[in-house]
Amino acid sequence: MTEEEKHKRELADRKFYPAEQEAEFDKSHPKQTPQTAHPAYRLAFQDQDFLLREELRPVRFQLELLKPEMLLDEAGVGSTLVVYGSARIPSPEEAEAALERAKDLPDDEKRVVESLVAKSKYYNESYRLARISSDKSIVEDGKRQFVVCSGGGPSIMEAANKGASDAGAESIGLNIILPHEQAPNQYVTPYLALNFHYFALRKMHFLLRARAVAVFPGGFGTFDEFFELLTLIQTGKMKPIPILLFGKEFWTRVVDFDALAEEGTISRKDLDLFRWCETADEAWAHISAFYELDR
Repeated sequence: MTEEEKHKRELADRKFYPAEQEAEFDKSHPKQTPQTAHPAYRLAFQDQDFLLREELRPVRFQLELLKPEMLLDEAGVGSTLVVYGSARIPSPEEAEAALERAKDLPDDEKRVVESLVAKSKYYNESYRLARISSDKSIVEDGKRQFVVCSGGGPSIMEAANKGASDAGAESIGLNIILPHEQAPNQYVTPYLALNFHYFALRKMHFLLRARAVAVFPGGFGTFDEFFELLTLIQTGKMKPIPILLFGKEFWTRVVDFDALAEEGTISRKDLDLFRWCETADEAWAHISAFYELDR
């Protein structure tokens, strides 16, 4: 009995050809006719024009939900330590050059540069927190826990991925397509460098595996991510996790949390949803206490 005949008799053998094989069958018929040359004849899953149609947005949502989920599951990622923060804060190594370039700027622009440089200490803290988490190499139920996950960009995000990389660990970068140039930083593990079209799906993947979130000074994007996380926990849509808010001087200047409570638009106890931090050691100590980890 030939191998082909054996396969025909196997009860568990797949009886339909996989999609990639079907696609190869299509290529094996090179004869072009008006019918086969028309876009209508293309296999739907190979027809990019079709997939990009307005009506296919729900399908693209599903694909953008499924692909990262499947890849992270296959990579053995059980949970993540998520790092949010500015893409504009310079590293300590870049700080001096930034101040030098700012010397001839108008005073108001120079003050902006000086303010960003003053926050370069948070680059180090993002790096150190990621390094601490990665050095622990916690594995539970056969899955890696507290895998570092950032937005994949520069500055605070780069520091987190670099901290993991220097510890010899893999880390995730959830990038997003933007009108201006945007690419993963060099420290993101290549097969965990994921790219998104939809902000909503990207934010969902930030939190699906998150077991702790470190929030550093940042702009609109950081605010969006931070306040959505607070809202999810405040409303009971998500179970509480450690939220480590770095930079009390920055945050209390740009957001009057106490005033929100005094005005009654949030409860005073909602201010306990996050923990103020200035150092990576403080942040990891809180994570360890929350989960009763061996520090």
